[in-house]
Amino acid sequence: MLNKQYEAMEVKKLKELQRERLKWSLTHAYNNVPYYRQAFDKAKFNPDKFSSLDDLKHVPFLMKQTMRDNYPFGLFAVPMEKVVRIHSSSGTTGNATVVGYTKNDIEVWAEVMARTIAAAGGSEKDIIQVAYGYGLFTGGLGVHYGAEKLGATVIPISGGNTERQLMLIKDFGTTMLACTPSYAINMADYVEKKMPDYDFKKTKLKAGIFGAEPWTENMRKEIESRMGIDAYDIYGLSEVIGPGVSCECSQKSGLHVFEDHFYVEVIDPETGEVLPEGEKGEIVYTSLTKEACPVIRYRSRDITRIYRDACKCGRTLIKMEKVTGRSDDMLIIRGVNVFPMQIEAVLMEIEGTEPHYQIIVDRKGALDDVEIMVEVNEKIFTDELGALKGLAERIEQRIRSALGISAKITLVEPSTLQRSEGKAKRVIDKRQL
Repeated sequence: MLNKQYEAMEVKKLKELQRERLKWSLTHAYNNVPYYRQAFDKAKFNPDKFSSLDDLKHVPFLMKQTMRDNYPFGLFAVPMEKVVRIHSSSGTTGNATVVGYTKNDIEVWAEVMARTIAAAGGSEKDIIQVAYGYGLFTGGLGVHYGAEKLGATVIPISGGNTERQLMLIKDFGTTMLACTPSYAINMADYVEKKMPDYDFKKTKLKAGIFGAEPWTENMRKEIESRMGIDAYDIYGLSEVIGPGVSCECSQKSGLHVFEDHFYVEVIDPETGEVLPEGEKGEIVYTSLTKEACPVIRYRSRDITRIYRDACKCGRTLIKMEKVTGRSDDMLIIRGVNVFPMQIEAVLMEIEGTEPHYQIIVDRKGALDDVEIMVEVNEKIFTDELGALKGLAERIEQRIRSALGISAKITLVEPSTLQRSEGKAKRVIDKRQL
């Protein structure tokens, strides 16, 4: 535990700290950002009247579209001479969401990421290979600064160039890898097909911190088995700070949220009603210490639940369950709500399938058609046609039984589906084209 003062703080004291910091954050946003002033006034909410955490439910939500509408610097709460860093989303679907950082914001970011790495067993003795992208994307630099704050050695290789990644793991004695889980699988595939003499278990690699996309428990088992490491889930959003919002500890039983810097709620995504701890819904974030770009009740669209337990690691911080999908990624197929992660969970339980798939949704007439393209291992694909047909039928039956939808299953050869060095693209919804 890197910072026991906050990570193991008595819950009552933690909530009092949150109340104090939340009042500051609300006042800071109201006084310095025209959007927040107008939104709060419209809701008839004044930060001066804020006295308890329960009062936050009267504050309006911040939506991603609002951040785009205020592009580029409309939500900044400090003058530009105080901003030392700018990050943004890709902006492929309109204006990018832009976030700024003061010097203190960068220090906080480095602190929570150092805690994240420590929770996965990292220390100043480790060599951490950062294979997240560097640049405007928050992943690479976020992990980088956290590793340096921890005192570890950093290999800032960024994403891609898989063969070189693997060479450096071996030659530089990398002990921890940071990348998306889908890229970790991509690395394992590359070794299997192009570097048969390479053995992860003969390297010093002991752990991976994987985030930036949802992933299942079965994918964790796949990574751990093939790479011989412990795989830890980390979570963050560029709009909130970047990676370092929450992380798993040695127990791998949920992600601890760093509550001294982020206040979390779970809401019904349809009504916006705040749900009790333990109920699943959309998680909402409010920054408690951000100076340059405070976020107040930001709707993440990520589906999870929050709960507090007596974790054996000693942390008293609230936990969030692994994200199971996004409310804006949810597919409604013939009236049934389906998340890509649910399909992945079914596929990963069926022997013979590879952890690579793509969901194609189309509409013919008034009905939705779903095709799931699934890679299968080499042995099955070169087997008799009957074996392939039987596997496709088993997958179709399991999908229908688990999710209540019918889907056409197309089995394809290994390495057929496009690989990603960042976030994997799982869904092609032609209904929206």
